[in-house]
Amino acid sequence: MRDFVGFLGRQTGVRLNRYADQSAFLYRILRQIVINPKAGRMLRTRIVVEQIYFTAVEALWIVIPIALLLGSMMILQLSDVAAQHDLGRVTVALLIREFGPLITALIVVLRSATAVTIETGYMKVLNEIEALELQGINPLDILYVPRMIGITVSMFCLITIFCITAVLGGYAIAWALTTLPLQNLLFQIGKAITGLDIAVVALKALFFGVGITVISLHHGLAVQKGITEVPVATSRGAVACLYYCLSVNVILFAAFFL
Repeated sequence: MRDFVGFLGRQTGVRLNRYADQSAFLYRILRQIVINPKAGRMLRTRIVVEQIYFTAVEALWIVIPIALLLGSMMILQLSDVAAQHDLGRVTVALLIREFGPLITALIVVLRSATAVTIETGYMKVLNEIEALELQGINPLDILYVPRMIGITVSMFCLITIFCITAVLGGYAIAWALTTLPLQNLLFQIGKAITGLDIAVVALKALFFGVGITVISLHHGLAVQKGITEVPVATSRGAVACLYYCLSVNVILFAAFFL
């Protein structure tokens, strides 16, 4: 029993130290964003654009089909169990407010977060980050800040595209394939969605983008011994991002809707 309690204590201490390190890392990135030094602005802007292209534009071929499939499936399923005047509210609550941001975050974790962790881990092992510092280049400027801005902006864009595609595309597919009375669905959705729903979705996009970036970078920078640690750090980082997104989802739901 004593060994078990000691194990729990050690694990708790390790996790608390990790959370403290991630919080300090987030503070440094946010502080660097506020300072926004003039040197290297063009380079930072180019890296941000490249990150948005990789995270958002190249992910559209994954996001749009999933949104169409999920939207049509949910509308078809919900139309059997919900009355016409409730279908709009249920669609907003499940598809727009809950599943849309969460599934989009999962796609970003599987694509961009793992790539960021792998890239950062290899740069750490090969001493490329130290080489940048020896040349007088702050890694915050060209590595960490652009990735946080790019991934966060991409999260806003992808969630918006996912929700619009899921509702309109799902409605079109359901209308084309069935004879269900869905004529008033778009009107019911427009009537059911509120400013609070939009604010919660925006908060999720912000927290997801910032948290995923910090966790991915932190796990990549934690690699110490060799390249064999990079896959392990990538796996742990992806799982940590998933737990983080689920936790944020639950906390925001409890804060605004309970």
